[in-house]
Amino acid sequence: MPLKLVKTPKSQNLYLRGTVSGKSVFESTGTSDRRLAEEIRRKREAELWNETIYGKRAVITFAEAVTAYIDEKPRSPATNRYLLRLLKYFGTRKLTDINQQSLKGAYEAILQDGENASAATKKRAVRTPLQAVLEFGAVQGWCDRPAFAPISIKAKPKKFLRPEEATRLVENAAPHLQPLFVFLLGTGCRMSEALDLEWKDVDLWGARAIVWQKQGRQRHVDLPPVVIKWLTTIEWRDGHVFRPVKTTRKGSEIGERYHDSGRQYGGQIKSGWSGACRRAGLPGRVREWIPKGEEKLKEWFVPDYTPHALRHTWASWHYCVHRDIVRLQADGDWSDIKTVMIYTKLMPDAYKEQIEEWWRIGPDAGNAA
Repeated sequence: MPLKLVKTPKSQNLYLRGTVSGKSVFESTGTSDRRLAEEIRRKREAELWNETIYGKRAVITFAEAVTAYIDEKPRSPATNRYLLRLLKYFGTRKLTDINQQSLKGAYEAILQDGENASAATKKRAVRTPLQAVLEFGAVQGWCDRPAFAPISIKAKPKKFLRPEEATRLVENAAPHLQPLFVFLLGTGCRMSEALDLEWKDVDLWGARAIVWQKQGRQRHVDLPPVVIKWLTTIEWRDGHVFRPVKTTRKGSEIGERYHDSGRQYGGQIKSGWSGACRRAGLPGRVREWIPKGEEKLKEWFVPDYTPHALRHTWASWHYCVHRDIVRLQADGDWSDIKTVMIYTKLMPDAYKEQIEEWWRIGPDAGNAA
């Protein structure tokens, strides 16, 4: 029985009802306009017949694939943001119709600079999330695996701190950020892992902590003496270990936890990081501007380092001390050993004793509030 338009007592919208190739259908058209609903009926009936003849891959749209991709497991706020932009552009385009040529249109529609955007921006904001959805669709049998041309990105040098610079950074940080910086320098954890850490997953006696990945995967991290020393300076022992502090008229107010801002590389502590780097004398530049509607000039110190540099620092220190690339890969939780190779040449051997001393003693925890 072909699809027909029917009314229901509980909705003003028209519904599709009928059977196509043995499949029973009862779906809302999303409209009460009969002419529009008739167009939807014809299109939906054709899709169902195509699915019967050619299979799911003939009718699955990008929108359906994105929905399934997000439903499979939680994605990061940044990933969801990129997917939403892609969804607005590709919409109900068939998954099988998306190819290399589609990328050019996506760049123009999504990126502020279009085709002139940097290779890194194209890859991060369009190519990578699009490929992830298509790879997911290929696993489901909805399309072929994507075959996009490679994007060449000039590798940037990994930035890291020497022990004396790390000490200056910690000493010039706000008191509530000092234990966090020491934790990152002593464990190599990612910022998201550190900010999600709860006291129930910290064993100070056993010098071990359990950190969680966004995918729900846990890993065990060893805590060097300097980290244990600074964690003991934190006054609370429940909930999240690292918490934001706001200054109000009534004094300092401690929040319950940091929330994922969706920014990369430590955007949650952007202000505190900038101030610590500036006071520590680390390199950077001063950005000046006059806000719209104001007359007074404002300035902001933009450090050359991001908080992610503390993970680079830990990795370069780790190899300098242990000279074991396999151990570094395991302790740092990298999936590809090629990613780790860069850290074997960063820190000169002359710093080995300083690093070992830093992981034992580090900055004076007596200065912490």
